[in-house]
Amino acid sequence: MKVLKVPARTIAVFVLPCLLLYVCLVFVPILVSFGTSLLNWDGITTAKFTGLSNFRDMFWNDPVFWPSVRRTLLYAVASMLEIPLCLFFAILLSRYLRKGNTLASIYFTPVILSVVIIGQLWKTIYNPTSMGGMLNGVLIALGLDSWTHNWLTEPKIAMFSLYFVSLWQYFGYHLLIQYTGVQNIPDEIYEAAKIDGAEGFKADRYITMPLIVPIFKISIVLAFIGSLQAFDLVMVMTAGGPAHATDVISTHMYNSSFLSLKYGYGSAIATFLVLLCLVCTAIINSIFNKLEKKYS
Repeated sequence: MKVLKVPARTIAVFVLPCLLLYVCLVFVPILVSFGTSLLNWDGITTAKFTGLSNFRDMFWNDPVFWPSVRRTLLYAVASMLEIPLCLFFAILLSRYLRKGNTLASIYFTPVILSVVIIGQLWKTIYNPTSMGGMLNGVLIALGLDSWTHNWLTEPKIAMFSLYFVSLWQYFGYHLLIQYTGVQNIPDEIYEAAKIDGAEGFKADRYITMPLIVPIFKISIVLAFIGSLQAFDLVMVMTAGGPAHATDVISTHMYNSSFLSLKYGYGSAIATFLVLLCLVCTAIINSIFNKLEKKYS
C-alpha cells in the first residue's frame, strides 16, 4: 500500500488557523493578565505601574490567600481519591456485567447537568431545616440526630460538603474514561494470561492496571487541574462563605477583581494559579512517565 506524503506547507496551512486561535484565546490572555498584575488598577481610573507589589501583598499581607491555596490543594487531592474507585467500578462493568455501557452512561448523567442545577439540588439536600433538608431528615429518621449539621454554614465542615458534591458530579466522568480504557485492552491478552493461570482480579492486577496507566494519568491530570480551577460550584453553593471558609483561589481572584475592584491584584492571583497548574501538571507527568517506563 502506497503511503501518501503530505508536504509540510500543506500541514502548516491547516494547523495555522487553529494554532492562532489557540494562542489568541489562551496565551495572549495569560500574558495580558501577567501585565495587569504589575499594575495598581481599579478598571476605571488610570493604571499605575507598581512592579511586583501585588505579588508581595498576595504572599505576605493577604490573610485570605494562603488559606484559599490550602483549600484548593485539598480540593485537588480529594478529587483524585475517587479515581482508583472509578477504575475498580470500570473493571467490574467491563468484565463482570453484561450491561456495562448502559450503567456507565447512567453514572455519566450528573456530568451533563448544569452546575447551577447541581448546586441548587445539593443546597436543598444540605438544607438544615426539617422542611427541605433531605440529608438531615434521613439522619433524624435513622436516629442519628447528633450527626445533623448546618452543612454549608458551619466553617469546619462546609468545604468537605463541597468536596463530596464535586466527587459525586464527576464520578461518572472519570468512570467513563477508565471504562473506555479497560474496554480497549485486547481480549487476547487476557486469554493468554488465563492459560498461564492468571484470571479474575489477578489478571486485572498484572494486566489491566499496568496497561491502564496512560488512561489513569489522563484522569489524574484532568481531576487535579480541574479542581485547582474550581469556581462555579463554590460560587453557586456558598460564594466562598461563611467568613471565607470555602474560598478557593478562583473565588478569591473573582472577589478581588470584581467586588473589590482590584484588577491588578486579581491578575496577580490569576498568574499564580496558572503557574501552580503548570507546576502540578509537570510533577504529575513526571511521576507517570516513570510508571509508564516501569511497566513498558
